[in-house]
Amino acid sequence: MPEMLILVDGKDRQVGMEEKIKTHQEGKLHRAFSIFIFNPEGQMLLQKRAKKKYHSGGLWTNACCSHPRVGEGLEEAARRRLKEEMGFDCSLEKKGAFIYKVNLDHNLTEHEFDYVFIGEYGGAVIPNPDEADGFKWIDMKELEKDIAAHPQDYTEWFKIAFAKFFMKNNTA
Repeated sequence: MPEMLILVDGKDRQVGMEEKIKTHQEGKLHRAFSIFIFNPEGQMLLQKRAKKKYHSGGLWTNACCSHPRVGEGLEEAARRRLKEEMGFDCSLEKKGAFIYKVNLDHNLTEHEFDYVFIGEYGGAVIPNPDEADGFKWIDMKELEKDIAAHPQDYTEWFKIAFAKFFMKNNTA
């Protein structure tokens, strides 16, 4: 059965449901979340998306991102997907939300009302090979420099969220 996404308006009010791939083919606004995890040393966990993913394969991104299921709370969905993708669970705090729309590979468009969650974790990371080809912990200053030098190595939503919520000179 195809995965269904929650379509929303600009105020995150549900306006319908649509199959995941069709939503991305047509660039419809839908509810999503992005999780940013930090270790006790303040380094950010990055996931290298599996090359076989339907878009943005092989690019570095935040620890986890996905979509809640119909009837599922945002934090519940976030913690479920973090466990499914990266093999661990931790407390999460909602940091904010933003809307973005970007064109991706394979003629897909990501148009999301994206909730940002943050958490702290210092244990083992066991990525699901269907989701991630690897991971790394990185210092924030080093990450900012690498994004500036190699923006093509990072997902579009990650660059937007990182600039908005984590760069020192942001206006969020």
